[in-house]
Amino acid sequence: MTSLAVDVDIVLRSSLWSRGRPRLRALLRKAARLAVARGMTAAGITEAGRVELGITLTDDREQARLNRLYRRTDGPTNVLSFPTARAVRRPPQMPLILGDIVLAFETTAREAREQQKPVADHLRHLVVHGVLHLLGFDHESQSQAQAMESLEQSILAELGVPDPYRDTMSSSGVQTNPHERYRAAR
Repeated sequence: MTSLAVDVDIVLRSSLWSRGRPRLRALLRKAARLAVARGMTAAGITEAGRVELGITLTDDREQARLNRLYRRTDGPTNVLSFPTARAVRRPPQMPLILGDIVLAFETTAREAREQQKPVADHLRHLVVHGVLHLLGFDHESQSQAQAMESLEQSILAELGVPDPYRDTMSSSGVQTNPHERYRAAR
C-alpha cells in the first residue's frame, strides 16, 4: 500500500457524548485510522487511495433499537458495525467506503467502570474492533477470534492501550473475559 488517506466522519446523536468532544473526536479518528491501515494490510487489501468510514455516537436507547432492527436482539450493546459491500466495483478515483460503527454511551461507560479501565482505552478498543469488522474480520470460530484478538492487541499496543483481553474483574467480583461481550456485538 503506497498511500492511504482515511476520512472518518463522526456524528453525535446523543448529548451524553458532548463532554470533551474535541479530544474525543481526535482519539476516535486516530484509533480508526490506525485500525484501517493495519487491518487492510492484514486482510491483504492493497488498493491505495482514500478510505471512508463513519462513527456514530449514540445512547443505549438508540443502540437497542438498532440491535433489535438489524440483529433481532433485545437490548443495547457497546458497538455495532455496519459494513458496506466491498465486492462492489468502483472507479479508482472513488474512495473505498467501509461502512459505519455505532457506539452506545451508557454501555461503553459502564463496561469501562466494570473492567476498571479508562473510558478512553475502552473506546479505542471498541473502535478498533468495529473497524476490523468493517474490514471483514470476525470471531465466530476459535481461530477467527484468535486472529482478530491478536490484531486488536497489536493495534492497541501502538496506541498505548493495554491488552483488553486479559482477564478483568467485574464490579460484582466475577472474573470476566471481555471477548465474550464482543462475540454478539457485530
